[in-house]
Amino acid sequence: MAQPKYITDIDKLAAIPEDERRRLKRITEKFVFRVNDYYLNLIDWNDPEDPIRKLVIPNEGELLEYGRWDASDEDTNYVVPGCQHKYRSTALLIVSEVCGAYCRYCFRKRLFRADVKEAMSDVEPGLRYIAEHPEINNVLLTGGDSLILATPKLRSILERLRAIPHVKIIRLGSKLPVFNPMRIYEDEALLETIREHSTPEQRIYVMAHINHPREITPEAKRGFEALHDAGAIVVNQTPVLRGINDDPAVLGELLDKLSWAGVTPYYFFVNRPVAGNSDFVLPLERVYRIVEEAKARTSGLGKRVRLSMSHTSGKIEILAIESGKAYLKYHQSRDGAYGTFMILDCPKEAAWFDDLPGNEKYWKKPAKRTDAVVSVNELPDVPRPARIAK
Repeated sequence: MAQPKYITDIDKLAAIPEDERRRLKRITEKFVFRVNDYYLNLIDWNDPEDPIRKLVIPNEGELLEYGRWDASDEDTNYVVPGCQHKYRSTALLIVSEVCGAYCRYCFRKRLFRADVKEAMSDVEPGLRYIAEHPEINNVLLTGGDSLILATPKLRSILERLRAIPHVKIIRLGSKLPVFNPMRIYEDEALLETIREHSTPEQRIYVMAHINHPREITPEAKRGFEALHDAGAIVVNQTPVLRGINDDPAVLGELLDKLSWAGVTPYYFFVNRPVAGNSDFVLPLERVYRIVEEAKARTSGLGKRVRLSMSHTSGKIEILAIESGKAYLKYHQSRDGAYGTFMILDCPKEAAWFDDLPGNEKYWKKPAKRTDAVVSVNELPDVPRPARIAK
């Protein structure tokens, strides 16, 4: 199958009525718009509520005042330009500000503004930092989308990381396994690069971003198989998104199809309160119920997934929400509070950890760790409303 054609001008989408395109144009002037014809063919244009459409086509809710640009305070995790070190054993290299798909719910929406420069074309400072810190045994290449990098560029980064003895795991964060699977299975140089650098002792993991079961097409499954054959391990993470996958039947089907394709269900995330994302946010109690009902529909393989909030202070697993109480645990912690168990009141409208009364007892906002970071620090945040739509 030929590589798909990319589209960055919403006026080129004749399936959208002209008056609607005119309204959406002003959104694309603020946030980048980028799709391809392969993915567009997954949309049912006769259904205005089509979930695939909502994933990539701008919505007017993006201009509402809601949330913060950096809802998890990633600016406090930078140790050198382009490299974050929040958890002891894990480092993030922000290698790309470009995505194959610009998902409208993206928690790094700030990256896709023209006035922000956060990814670094020069990853040398990050590679030096990782080499100097033997506690780092796994590195996530992210952005943006790590598989949007040209294969020679990706190979050069992997070669440098594999020259660091203490880096055992390399993770590639990407939407391309379902947005442009041909980029994977038609690029033998990419597959050979993965084959050379993913060994039984030092694996490459592909962290796929699959949000809906309809994204798992025959082409996507061919891409998964190519990655498996090259020695990569593919796992999946997705937020639970209002209007897209907030249905136990849909999430249950996603868990089944992932398991059948050999893709490990890894995380369901609570959608972060990011500026421009109000249309996708759900109350915590509703998210928990959806996930539990979805897990009840699938096998033990699907039930491996964890429901978490990727908060400033760490990954907070939602164990249960019952009778107005949230039962939580630090699944990962920037301050060493791993395993801390929390019971907090959970108001019906609560949509994030910060919305739970008493949360401040368990963490404090960290100071910025370096001044060589990102222009996002100068972006004005927009206030969160007291309530969200249910």
